[in-house]
Amino acid sequence: MRLDLLCVGEPLVELNQARPEEPWVLLGFGGDTSNCAVAAARLGLKVGYLTRIGADAFGDFLLALWRREGIDHAAVIRDPTAPTGAYFVRHGPEGHSFSYLRQGSAASRLGPEDLPEAYVRSTRILHASAISQAISTSACDAVFCAFELARAAGALISYDTNYRARLWPVPRARAIVREAASMADILLPGLEDMRALLDQDDPDAVVDRLLGWGPKIVALTLGAEGALIATRDRRVRLAPHPVQAVDATGAGDAFDGAFLAEYLRTGDPFAAGRFANAAAALATTGFGAVAPLPTRAQVEAFLRERDLEH
Repeated sequence: MRLDLLCVGEPLVELNQARPEEPWVLLGFGGDTSNCAVAAARLGLKVGYLTRIGADAFGDFLLALWRREGIDHAAVIRDPTAPTGAYFVRHGPEGHSFSYLRQGSAASRLGPEDLPEAYVRSTRILHASAISQAISTSACDAVFCAFELARAAGALISYDTNYRARLWPVPRARAIVREAASMADILLPGLEDMRALLDQDDPDAVVDRLLGWGPKIVALTLGAEGALIATRDRRVRLAPHPVQAVDATGAGDAFDGAFLAEYLRTGDPFAAGRFANAAAALATTGFGAVAPLPTRAQVEAFLRERDLEH
């Protein structure tokens, strides 16, 4: 099976509390690379996912999600001795906060020996993130191994610098992220991550530094300020889209999936950035990381409306 996109990493079950007085409810699913996979599948790509999940109810829920979204999960391993990870989202006046149950999870046991080489070599783009590497040393090694296998087969490498301070110390994160970024064709960092990893918060300076590491394309998300798309020859600043935002949990992952989907369709990183910027805005208009991820028709309709307004 020839894939457009293969994502490697940590899927999670998501429980959400919209208001402090309300109970926790199972609204959906998370894990940045799984969210990216769903986002890209809804936009028309043939997507596969590679991970380990528990032989438990949460693992069953994730498999059902990937089936519904048309994501190939032939390479997903069920682990009878480790649980599927979960996280909790609480919303308040200061925004949303997260609590995780991921230590010792099945995904953290992923290692290079779990990679089916022919499957990894079958994709046009391989995508992973810093979280995929931070959850364990073996998972970190698996990502690097997957990058090497995919690159040798001519695939593009996509990497999100998604940084979580609680998962690993800054010196290790900086070293691993730089090495992974140097292997990437498409780098998908967030400005907030770069403040921690580079001690730098000027978008142009961040992009200059990241391009110097080797990627051909840097798509820097700026949160509520939009995005900056850059190659060695050109850069474009994208303004944010005003929407009725209620939950930004999966916005960055929506951006990643949409960018990769549109880049494969057009070969134009700036068109891909415009499309992804709109998809990320739409992803903030509903609760949960996966439920509000838009379809291609929704993104295109939104962009047409924005064009008419201007």
